[in-house]
This record gives sequence, C-alpha cells and structure tokens, in this order.
Amino acid sequence: MVMSVRDWAVRFSEASDRDPTIGAMARYFTCTYLWDMGLAKVIVRMVDGKVHEINIDPGPMDSYDFALRASPETWREFARPVPEPMYHGIWSASFRRDLKLEGNHLVLMQNLRNFTVQFELLRKVGVPV
Repeated sequence: MVMSVRDWAVRFSEASDRDPTIGAMARYFTCTYLWDMGLAKVIVRMVDGKVHEINIDPGPMDSYDFALRASPETWREFARPVPEPMYHGIWSASFRRDLKLEGNHLVLMQNLRNFTVQFELLRKVGVPV
C-alpha cells in the first residue's frame, strides 16, 4: 500500500530533522530541490540543515535549485532497505537507469554530502509512489 504524499512528507521531515548525521554536519545545508517521482512531485526546502517546507503539490512556476526525475519504479527501488545494484545512489542510477539530474549542479555539489544522507533516508521512510 502506498502512503499519501502528505503522510510521507511528515515522515520524511521528521526523519531528516532527527537524523544525527545531518544534525552534526548540515549547518549550511540550505537549498531547494524537486523530487519528481512520476506519480508524485515534491519540492523540499532546506534551511540550515532543517526541513523548512515540503511542497507536496508544486505548480509549474514553483522554483527549486535542482531536480531528480525518475520513474515510480526507480524511486521504489531506491527506497528498498537494500536496493538492487545501480539503484543504490543517484550517480549510479543517473548513469545506468532512468534518473535525470537537472538544474543547478553547483548547488547540488555544495550540499552533496548532506543531500546524500537525506536521500538515503528514503530507505527508512519509503516513497509516496
């Protein structure tokens, strides 16, 4: 059963804000990014290492620094406790699967370590697709 985007946003926000690694090193983790999961799109706005807002119904004019776009199947595989090879991270999936990275790659790189820890939280909270 797929959880609602609203329920997912609450779970993800709480998991991120409570994560000890993010808490320890994300003081300057400030950016806005889009996760396009095909059936669901969310814009996450981070400010100083905390989830400031999750827009669960973004419009076409809502802005973000960078985006990750992939099929629902790819997102579901990312969220497995032990993903299959080539689904274990954004780089492998962007080289070999259907993940697309768009937008300001500099902002992604400046926040990559914290973003990666946050991305891996999907293995705990799941995805809304």
